[in-house]
Amino acid sequence: MNRNYSQPLVIEELAAQVSMSPTTFHKQFKRVTAMSPLQYQKTIRLQTARRLLLTEGLDAATAGFRVGYESPSQFSRECARLFGRPPMSDIQQLRDSLGRG
Repeated sequence: MNRNYSQPLVIEELAAQVSMSPTTFHKQFKRVTAMSPLQYQKTIRLQTARRLLLTEGLDAATAGFRVGYESPSQFSRECARLFGRPPMSDIQQLRDSLGRG
């Protein structure tokens, strides 16, 4: 999941790889990570996009597409939900706090 975060998440395939039923896989994954597989994937995608925005200077839509989002508005909403503000506002705040403004 960490390497293929931009690909669609298919629980049945992941469960089969570890010889579990999808239900058991989901329960065990949540027990270990404290989040569902989908939540975990979203977090990885958003953290990776944040890093791309900060280090590569990408615009929000490009970063979102690169990490697997099909819609810039969906990416922006989920970014704001996780980080507390829209992508570019979040990055500007990070740059300001790092003295890179």
